[in-house]
Amino acid sequence: MPVEFLGIAATNDGSEVGARSGPAFDPDYTLRLARAHRDHGWDRVLTAYSSGSPDPAQAATYILDHVEGLQLLVAHRPNLSIPTFAAKTFATMDVIGGGRVTVHVITGGSDHEQAREGDRLPKDDRYGRTREYMQILKQAWTRTEAWDYAGEHYAFEDFVADVRPLQSPRPNLSFGGSSAAAYATGGAEADIYALWGEPLADTAEQIRTVHAAARAAGRTTMPRIQVAFRPILGVTEEAAWEKAYATVARIEERTQGGTVPLTNRHRLQNPENAGSQRLLAVAERGERFDRALWTVTAKATGGGGNSNALVGTPETVAAALVDYWDLGVDILSARGYDLLADAEEFGREVIPLVRAEVARREAEGRPRGVDTLTAA
Repeated sequence: MPVEFLGIAATNDGSEVGARSGPAFDPDYTLRLARAHRDHGWDRVLTAYSSGSPDPAQAATYILDHVEGLQLLVAHRPNLSIPTFAAKTFATMDVIGGGRVTVHVITGGSDHEQAREGDRLPKDDRYGRTREYMQILKQAWTRTEAWDYAGEHYAFEDFVADVRPLQSPRPNLSFGGSSAAAYATGGAEADIYALWGEPLADTAEQIRTVHAAARAAGRTTMPRIQVAFRPILGVTEEAAWEKAYATVARIEERTQGGTVPLTNRHRLQNPENAGSQRLLAVAERGERFDRALWTVTAKATGGGGNSNALVGTPETVAAALVDYWDLGVDILSARGYDLLADAEEFGREVIPLVRAEVARREAEGRPRGVDTLTAA
């Protein structure tokens, strides 16, 4: 299967290394960044979600209406609306975009962040709600006769949607998480399982866990795997590492108050979510892993979100990404710290190398999957 690349559809130019220069939703920058991804070989971009950020659904629709040929991954939290309403929203969006929508369902790993919008459901219960939510989205997009639903979190009667997504049979659902409850939910329901970048051995372990959860739920087709990194490139290895340490110095300047000063205001200490806990645990084991993985960026941000870096020349980073493809990763997510310039550089310098090597390996019939790590 050809490799895919996911970037970020940020609505402003702020990042961990610098404050934004304009409003939270900057229409001109939003389109410039989206077009930069499209023009430099990326497949899709994510409109992300946090309690204070611009609405990712509206941002995604704006991009779909103005930028052709780019797919959108739209983040959505189940606490925001009932699933029948969300199903209609995303179906309408898919029609507007000509069948280019994937929905990333976010359960929420932080009680504090969820409470900012009044969601006080305990974490494990949130995963139960998410599972029902995903089940209802699938049915709302595909069922043509009126139907009822009675679950622990949602119940309704005689519903049928009059708007259908353009994709057949429906848009894909993406999901992420690193707790036992997350694996069970995503393994059962997700088309795409999203992970944060960890060492190859740890990623293989997670893929095996996701597959086991999928099989336990009776699935014979496994979710596609996505893994996310922060690339830091240089024309030489020395230049890349100089840039990496300068990046961390800028992050540390921005986090003097004990939080990452973005819209989610992620706290640097004692994260609640299992994914961040895993990233910090890896950082405690060491700074460098495999070809290019560097954990200092994750440590500097308290394991906040996608925060482990791949550092090196384009050739080194491309080879590292192919290692993950060999494990069975289908979608490679990358986001730099200078969002626009890094999207262009990564698309120009790294994506063609990865695509060419993946095509060569597929032509040779090279095996891939988690067992390749042991074989290597």
